[in-house]
Amino acid sequence: MSSFNPIVSHLDLKGPLILSPLAGGPSTPELIAAVSNAGGLGSLGLAYDTPEQIGAIIRKTKTLTSKPIAVNLFVPVKDPELSTDQKESALNSTKKYREELGIPSPKIEAPYSLDFDKQFEAMLREKPSVFSFTFGLLDRSYLNECNKNGIITCGTATTLEEGILAEESGVDWLVAQGIEAGGHRGIFSETSEDSGIGLFPLIRALAAKLRIPVIAAGGIMDGAGIAAALSLGAMAAQLGTAFLLCEEAGTSAPYRKALLDKTNLLTKTTRVFSGRIARGLQNRFLKEMETKPESVLPFPAQNAFTRDIRRKSAELGMSDFLSLWAGQGVSQIRQMGAGKLVEILFDELKEATKDPIL
Repeated sequence: MSSFNPIVSHLDLKGPLILSPLAGGPSTPELIAAVSNAGGLGSLGLAYDTPEQIGAIIRKTKTLTSKPIAVNLFVPVKDPELSTDQKESALNSTKKYREELGIPSPKIEAPYSLDFDKQFEAMLREKPSVFSFTFGLLDRSYLNECNKNGIITCGTATTLEEGILAEESGVDWLVAQGIEAGGHRGIFSETSEDSGIGLFPLIRALAAKLRIPVIAAGGIMDGAGIAAALSLGAMAAQLGTAFLLCEEAGTSAPYRKALLDKTNLLTKTTRVFSGRIARGLQNRFLKEMETKPESVLPFPAQNAFTRDIRRKSAELGMSDFLSLWAGQGVSQIRQMGAGKLVEILFDELKEATKDPIL
């Protein structure tokens, strides 16, 4: 393990720790600022936010910290063309849930996601230290714009092949996302099956082959896990699930309750919430919809289609219909302020590595 760390050095971090983007609720300016202020890199997950919201959220975060922050968006995909049969199947399979929740059946029509170019422009105007993205590659023109504005670019890969393509595309850093990771899998293709590669063999393969710094993500919950990732060639570790119960996180009350339920800590990958493979705790919606794969729409249509169900479930304090994203290390989750958690993680890392530099 080299004593020089390009990620820590470039951003002047206290240690090699990055907060996962956590789009869709848990990501708040307060959480990101707390992590950055404590010496890690806080990441805003803004893929579901409008350009106006993106600008406002970044600006608010910058009022809470003068330290580096990252912003994450999803690589844009073309809206799928859905047949009448697909729409009817999706509506019929979820009708009972909407009736139970007291919400009407929605119209299924494009667009299913926000305008990426406008989201990107909003991010660019605010000049975060790092711009990360997932679900594939971005055209070189986007990376060039970031480079001109002094913004580090960071892609995501779940296989060696994806990592090689990402490096060739021109990204500065790369997140190696193992199968253990909670939330959406960063697989380039929205229709491909998951390779299922674990974090440790993925880090080893990418670190041995690539010239750019590799960041480890997936199932890491403590300093010993960070140390293990570093020993295998990663330059930093990215933790998400570990921060879901922090005071500053926007994690909803029913989501928090589910994370603390010691009888339901097995996670599973599924397409039922968004149409893309993602890992989370099992609940009623996941279990029942898994038996009807023909009724799950392609991404991002399914994500837009189930949004009303997820939102109403949260409003009613129910976890039955929420996407309870969590990684395989969820049983080790801790409740405290984010700054305190970062401090503990650094202490654990120091103890695990006996590294006098930290």
